[in-house]
Amino acid sequence: MMRIIFLHFFVLLSFQFVVAQEKSSKYPLVDCVRPQIDTHKSRWFYFSSASRPFGMVSLSPDMSVRGSWNSGYQYDSTEVRSFSHVHCWQLSGIPVLPTTGEILGHKGMEVYKSKYTHETEIVKPGYHKIVLDRYEIDAELTSTSRVGMHRYTYPKGQKANILFDIGAFLAHGSVDMASINQISNREVSGYAVMSATGRRRKPITVYFVAQFDQSFSEFGGWEKVNGQKVLVKKKVIEGKDIGGYVTFGHLKAGTVLMKVGISYVSVEQAHLNLSTELAHWRFDDIVQDSYREWENELGKISVEGGTEQERIKFYTDLWHSLLGRHTFSDVNGKYVDNTGEQSIIRQVPLSNGKPLRNTYNSDAFWGAEFNLNILWSLAYPKVMSEFVSTLVDYYHNGGLIARGPSGGNYTYVMVGDQAIPLIAAAYNKGIRDFDVAGAYAGSIKNSEPGGIRDYVGYATKPNNYMQHYIDKGFVPEGILPKIMHSEGAALTLYFAYQDWCMAQFAKTMGKETDYKKYLARSFNYRYLFDPSQGWMRPRTLDGSWLKDFSPVGKGFNMPGFVESNSAIFTYYVPHNMGGLIALLGGNEAFVQKLNTQFELASSTNFITDHGKHAENWVDYENQPSLHLAHLFSHAGAPWLTQYWVRRIKKEVFGDISPYGGYNGDEDQGQMGALGVLMAIGLFDVQGGASSDPHYEITSPIFDKVRIKLDSRYYSGKEFVIETKYNAPDNVYIQKVTFNGADYRSFKIPHTEVVKGGHLIIELGNKPNKEWGNSQL
Repeated sequence: MMRIIFLHFFVLLSFQFVVAQEKSSKYPLVDCVRPQIDTHKSRWFYFSSASRPFGMVSLSPDMSVRGSWNSGYQYDSTEVRSFSHVHCWQLSGIPVLPTTGEILGHKGMEVYKSKYTHETEIVKPGYHKIVLDRYEIDAELTSTSRVGMHRYTYPKGQKANILFDIGAFLAHGSVDMASINQISNREVSGYAVMSATGRRRKPITVYFVAQFDQSFSEFGGWEKVNGQKVLVKKKVIEGKDIGGYVTFGHLKAGTVLMKVGISYVSVEQAHLNLSTELAHWRFDDIVQDSYREWENELGKISVEGGTEQERIKFYTDLWHSLLGRHTFSDVNGKYVDNTGEQSIIRQVPLSNGKPLRNTYNSDAFWGAEFNLNILWSLAYPKVMSEFVSTLVDYYHNGGLIARGPSGGNYTYVMVGDQAIPLIAAAYNKGIRDFDVAGAYAGSIKNSEPGGIRDYVGYATKPNNYMQHYIDKGFVPEGILPKIMHSEGAALTLYFAYQDWCMAQFAKTMGKETDYKKYLARSFNYRYLFDPSQGWMRPRTLDGSWLKDFSPVGKGFNMPGFVESNSAIFTYYVPHNMGGLIALLGGNEAFVQKLNTQFELASSTNFITDHGKHAENWVDYENQPSLHLAHLFSHAGAPWLTQYWVRRIKKEVFGDISPYGGYNGDEDQGQMGALGVLMAIGLFDVQGGASSDPHYEITSPIFDKVRIKLDSRYYSGKEFVIETKYNAPDNVYIQKVTFNGADYRSFKIPHTEVVKGGHLIIELGNKPNKEWGNSQL
């Protein structure tokens, strides 16, 4: 008990971060997760408390409802505007709020919002309690995968209402059309059509069914009359800017339970999701079920030792890696395909009448080769398989493997073909229960002119980047029209790595001609190296070097580089570090150059403010830098990787307050997954895509790490990493043994890891410059 009191006192004193929750011996890992870490500037898809792993429902309070950035749950805000059910990449929907007294829904969220305080708030994975001070209502939220469940405790003697502001502007844009209908005195249903956005170019409809554990005495809503929203009494309310409400005039008790099932297919499907996943009204049982599910998923990696703060951050990181991307298909496997002129209802494969997998809504996998691809393939291979299948479904449905699908359509977010590293890593690690033939055909198409690589920066029409890349060996600056992220040097480097991933996929598939073709193209990165400058440098259409070049500068990006600069992108050759090191003058010159950049960046905590990515020598706020600390191992200095990884883990990603820990840009679990990998001492600069994938060993922060291996994919039961003499100053590896034998390479094959085994790492406070330089 004293430990709990001390923890609460410490958090309150140091961070003004109140965690008003009881510890539970049944769910120790769930209790380690702190959902409010770095929530002072949340993105809409960043925070979701009452959600299952990858759940369709991502239910949580909204303090701000306008914008994709700085929206949703905002820790420093003192007002709640709604509890909405969808916090996804370019998706939102079904905001509700319980109130008392006069119906104010037609006057908007700024009128009916309520104050709250963190002192009466409880936030855990799968559960959120918040007290609406204005209405004296205790609001509790939980969920199954596709159903949000609410428990509202109203003050005695008050008129109890629930508002459905389904036509309100929410996150990414307005609602084109909405409807709410009274089905009975215990059920309402409806839909909201999210308008198209600059990223998701087609509207998408979210359908809902809401049921109550007792009869409401009144149903009504609001609609626009002569440009003004007015209250109406109708059983069907439909239009733009509409909403509805239910009122409980004579409560049997002070508590009302509500279940809200959603679907992107139809109201009938929303009802099916609700009835299948949540047939009863036992709110506390659903909370416990959610805890058990999170405990099971988090428990696939267990750690011992470390500080309490390190364990809190570790399991919050792992939670993020399993949270940000959300289920898009219904309980029976139906989902909507919006890639064509008309929406089509599709069906995922079934076995004995049950879907074999889910399909997902997802932001891009830009930079996922350094985080999710590595973590998922090791500890969550089924998840990785399902995401590969989701992206490949788009090839069959719309002609291209997707990059950041939202609402059943392409968003063309970011650049390149980020699916190929994911697919190659899955296949080459033995995860092959997806449509391999379709994945291969779609990857080939995406690797050629007219494929996904020719779409950049949300453009819905292809350009000719790939033809230039094939003809010249590089993508030049100056291609018109100039579109966001159409930076030639970055495109060239991405294409070269993705060609190598395609070559590795082809090699394992036995496609020798394709292997040789794409392997040869993967060396195109060399066209950008300017030996007179010692950096990767953009070229123009005539092949000349871009003038007024500088490795760092000011603003969002330097010319030629996506959200970054040459000082960082020069090192984006993850597939051929030996070749890059040679270009930069060999091991000693490479190490000195990169180490100097880390020293320069240390004064700014190795990050820049979001939107100023041109301005630093190292930037762990954003994806292009995420592999840099691990590169020293490839140049004969693994002790420097050990040193800098430990510093980055502590100084950049160690905070557990609402004001740090992810630095404001946790792209749907990517920074969380990187934190997990740094903490357990495993990485792979090549992103797992090699035909012979390895893991790179660094110094774990924990005394022991146990990774459960999925028997559906791997022969071993668990892989154990144990450290000896672990201490804050003991960051350097002195000796390693694997299954009792001396182990001197910094790389360990994936094939050995997934057989199961015991890796013992002895640590010390001085570098052992002899360890890690032996070849396998």
